[in-house]
Amino acid sequence: MQLLLKPQTLTKEAFKKFGEVVSIENNDSKTINNGYAQKYFELCTMDSNEKNGKATLHIYVAKKREFPLKIDMLEKHPFFSQTFMPRSFKPFMAVVALGKEEPDLSTIEAFITNGNQGVHYNRGIWHFPLISLEDKDQFIVIDRTDCNQIKNKITECIEFKIKDTKILLDKRIENGKQQ
Repeated sequence: MQLLLKPQTLTKEAFKKFGEVVSIENNDSKTINNGYAQKYFELCTMDSNEKNGKATLHIYVAKKREFPLKIDMLEKHPFFSQTFMPRSFKPFMAVVALGKEEPDLSTIEAFITNGNQGVHYNRGIWHFPLISLEDKDQFIVIDRTDCNQIKNKITECIEFKIKDTKILLDKRIENGKQQ
């Protein structure tokens, strides 16, 4: 079987079964710091406390992907959520699927951000690794740390190789515009 994924525009409604869209658009805020800052609060809730883990922040520096991109594997983090936020304010893509023991490829979807959005994957959501459209784009990533304690170690990532289905991610979005 062959499947050609065309990314759709990332919206809260379309993405909610996989996680949350991280964006200030249409979110509540309050003025802080004597009027010098606007705080958009609780944009996503990290799930990282399994076996005394804690949320931690990383910066990833990504390599540009070539298109059409072969989606030959998916991964999931069974015991914590994960958030990606671009530092460059440039679009990136996310490929996600539902499923328990293995991904349900009938649910696979691709999304493209507007550059001001991030994605928050719920615990256990199957996803393709970071899909950057530019070389050396930086991403703030928030996920779990075991605090270097053996007693806090968990299975961090499960990978699934896709063998019987050829999946290609097109760079063109659903309505035909070139990104």
